[in-house]
Amino acid sequence: MKEVVITIHSTQAYDTDQEDRLDFTTDGTYDYDDETGACRLTYFESEVTGLPGTRTRVFIEPDGILIRRDGTLTSSMEFKENKRNPFVYETPYGSATIGLRTRSIEKNFNANGGSAVIDYVLDLEHSNFISNRMELNVKEIHPQQ
Repeated sequence: MKEVVITIHSTQAYDTDQEDRLDFTTDGTYDYDDETGACRLTYFESEVTGLPGTRTRVFIEPDGILIRRDGTLTSSMEFKENKRNPFVYETPYGSATIGLRTRSIEKNFNANGGSAVIDYVLDLEHSNFISNRMELNVKEIHPQQ
């Protein structure tokens, strides 16, 4: 397990042409499997993301990406290109089932970190309501020489 710096740039565009951007940098841990190319990233959300007290784990597999959150908020979002996957979004105020359709995934990871870009749409009752683009960068804090 390596200590890493994680940078996330997330853009959300609503049907109203309104666009929101979130930039977030935090420390976390990173594991990489040389045999499969799969990796796991773990970090804790903060006030910046609006999810303090939530642990986020990102599983990067050859065929997709899975993001699991637990704590103040619970969700499991599965990203697979050209697939729609519903997920339950649970908060202290209630829960909702939301559809997630992944348009594209670009990823490049190795033992020292890497990057991913996910382009996806969230929907409620099959009506598109938020287009999203998330850029994830992972960099080892103390690279091995």
